[in-house]
This record gives sequence, C-alpha cells and structure tokens, in this order.
Amino acid sequence: MSARLRAIGAALLLTASLAACDAAGSAGGSADADGSSSGSTEATEQAAPVKPVKITATASDLRSVNIAQPLRIRAAEGTLEGVDVTAKDGTPLQGDVKGEAWVLSSRLEPGTDYVARARATRSDGESVTKVLRFHTEDLTLAEQAYPSVAPLAGETVGVGMPVVVKFDLPVTDKAAFERHMTVTTTPAQAGSWHWFSDTQVRYRPKTYWQAGTDVSVDLDLNSIPAGNGIYGQESRRVDFHIGDANVYKVNAQTHQMQVFSNGTLLRTIPITTGKAGFTTRSGTKVISEKFAEKRMNSETVGISSSDPEAYDIDDVQWAMRLTDTGEFIHAAPWSVGSQGYANVSHGCTGMSTENAAWLYAMTKRGDVVEYTGTDRYMTLDNGYGDWNEDFAAYKAGSALG
Repeated sequence: MSARLRAIGAALLLTASLAACDAAGSAGGSADADGSSSGSTEATEQAAPVKPVKITATASDLRSVNIAQPLRIRAAEGTLEGVDVTAKDGTPLQGDVKGEAWVLSSRLEPGTDYVARARATRSDGESVTKVLRFHTEDLTLAEQAYPSVAPLAGETVGVGMPVVVKFDLPVTDKAAFERHMTVTTTPAQAGSWHWFSDTQVRYRPKTYWQAGTDVSVDLDLNSIPAGNGIYGQESRRVDFHIGDANVYKVNAQTHQMQVFSNGTLLRTIPITTGKAGFTTRSGTKVISEKFAEKRMNSETVGISSSDPEAYDIDDVQWAMRLTDTGEFIHAAPWSVGSQGYANVSHGCTGMSTENAAWLYAMTKRGDVVEYTGTDRYMTLDNGYGDWNEDFAAYKAGSALG
C-alpha cells in the first residue's frame, strides 16, 4: 500500500471512532454544562419511592367520636387540599382547611355514621382522594335536653308575654346554652334572658313589647354541651307576633278595673278582689291561660274540704289565669252586689258575667294586668311575674352577665 493510501485509511478509522463516541453519548443521557456526560450515573440510580397519603382525625376512637370535641382531619405524607364530610343520609358538614388540618365548623349529630373524603397532593405532585369513616357517640334521651318554647309558633300574644323555654333535663352549663340562644325583634328592642332554674329560662324586653312587633326566637342548641354529660337534643326556631297593647289596671281599694287597649280607655269595670286572709297580690301579672269554663276547687289552693272557706264550683265562666297560685279573673255572678264596693273573694278578681265575657273576648295570652292597693306583692316566679323586677335586676339573672 502506498503511503498516500495508508494516510487516507487512518483518517477514515479516526472519523468512525468519533462517530461511535457521539452515538454512545446520545444514547446514555444529556451532557453536563462542562461537557462531561452524566448519563451512566443516572441510569444506575432508582427513582425515590412515593409514600401513600395517610388521613388521620383527632378523635382517639373513630367508632365513638365525642360530639363536643373539635374535629380536625390531617393528611400525612401529602398536602391537604380539602375535605368533604357527609352523614349517612347525605347531610353535609361545614369546615375549612386551616394550616395543615381541616377543621369542622358545624356540629356533629350523636349516633351518626359519617364519611370524610379528603383531597390531598402527594409528594410526587399527584392528586389523590382518601376516605375516612367514623361514627359519633350514641346518646340516650336521658343525655339530651329538649327545649319547649312559649309562645307557640305563629301565636299572637300580649305586650307582657315573656319568652319561656323549659328543658326536660337540667342545664348546668347555662353560659354555653345562652351563647346559642338569640331573640331578634322588628322593630329592635333591648331585652335579656333570666334563668329561673336549671330547667327554665325566660326572656323579656326592657319595657313591654311594642304592639305590632315581630319576634324570632332562635335556640341553636343541638349538640351543645349542657354539663354533666348532657347535650342539647335539637335546635328550634319560633316566630310569634305581638298584638294590641292591652293593659288592665286594677285598684283593690276602689274596686275598679280600667281596661286600656293601645293607650285608650275602653271600659271601667266594677270588680271584687280578695278579702282578709285571701288578699290579692299587688304587682304586675300576665294572662297565662284562658278557659271558657273551669272547675275551681279550694283544695287546689290549700283550703281543705272541711274548712268553712272551702268551695267547689264546676263551671266558672270566662276564667283567665294570672298566677300559678290560683289567682284568676273570672265571672262571679254570686258577688255582683259587692263588685265596686267590697273585696269578698278568695283572691280572684270577680266581675259580672257580661263584663267577664266582654273582657275574655278581647284578651289574649300575654296581656298585662297591673294591680295596686294591697300589701301583698307578686313574686318573679309566680306565673309570668317577670315584670316585678326592674330590668337591671332581671338582667342580672343572665348567665352571661
């Protein structure tokens, strides 16, 4: 081979060798910035394993979650994006992601199955959904306080009618309950709750309700702790209306009742009130019940059947209750001769049948009867005696001060 041919052959071999190196570099990976190849190193490394997202709740026992404990749901090995929680019947619960946890803002029902669907972003950026199931603690009726409310929904009442809430179980954490009990009025009027006992709380405005007021009572008590392992059984809302301002003024000394409606004197009625030993109470009373006919038996007010003052009358007409201790306004045809002149009753306010029928027809629950002229006084808890304390003293009976 000539020298020239040997030189050409060497050049071709060098070119092929370089081409082979380029091909190997392209197959193995990208080049580093300094021109060296990293492909062989990457090919030998394995990708880091992706850990599964774990969803946990603050409850220690998902088979019996305490309804009073704050519920939080967290995601481990991922970023929590949101949670949807529904009861078995499809009722949704409200909540928000705060920091690393979803926090429940609505309340749990006892004895209920829930499903939580948590959305999270995995460490590799993938979105995943995880499911968590839990059951709230079962409560008996002996652990749930039910609120009954007066007035009734849709009822029209008088300007002296308090809101009366009675519970069938004692409420010892009164402040917790009261924070969830609101009364709103149109037009707006100041008022306050007053606890009479562990099982009764009432609300009255600072002064008599304004005629024509609409009142809404919102008892948001469902699942609220009442203390001693008792919870509110359910929430209730009751709307009622204030009718005409009927205020009756009784003077036991002059033996007269003045009947006012919306500030206008409609009639002055001769009456009789309690005689010596049965003195009618002075103070502000509120009509709490009405009966077209009512049996009145002295034994119900502590007068035995053997007492000379005993009585038992089957059909007393147009009876309107004023106190729990037995004071009524009613027709008393047997004492017409004394009405307007003397007090001869056992504590009730008697009038003619005609006047009683007229008064009964215009009277509604919550109408006010103001008594003067005796040295025996009404108490706060005798019937709807709520107006026998000034507002500052009444408000002091609130659990919230």
